[in-house]
Amino acid sequence: MDRVRGAIFSSLGDAVPGARILDLFAGSGAMGIEALSRGAGSAVFVDSHPVCTACVKANLRTIGFEGSVQTMEALKFLELYAEDGFDLIFADPPYATDRDGPDPALDILAAPALAAALRSTGTLVLERRARGANPLVSAFSLLRSRRYGKSAVDFYTLP
Repeated sequence: MDRVRGAIFSSLGDAVPGARILDLFAGSGAMGIEALSRGAGSAVFVDSHPVCTACVKANLRTIGFEGSVQTMEALKFLELYAEDGFDLIFADPPYATDRDGPDPALDILAAPALAAALRSTGTLVLERRARGANPLVSAFSLLRSRRYGKSAVDFYTLP
């Protein structure tokens, strides 16, 4: 995961300093915290599990950073706060438990509120299980995709 995170931030380069960050499916908050450590202006962390959001809060406290931490389903957060506009959105939904079942990454990518949450010059970084072709949705343009073992990281912008 450290290697993947490092590769993502190397790819983003100058897009991070001063950026408004949204870390969906935040888990420990590693992506948003990394962005803050690289000069992001602000970060919002969203996870539906209270244990995860407590972990994010503890991690922020430990390193002395501030961020808004929301315990809420990602899609619900997007529906309520999409108009806020984010420069970078990190989304790492849980992988499908059934290898042949629906992929939660496709559900989040297809959500109209996700496109509404991204500023016109922003970037969406989606981590998903590396199976099949890159998901393409008309609301986004795929910039690039990288594979890291069983994971893939896709970079999208608005068309």
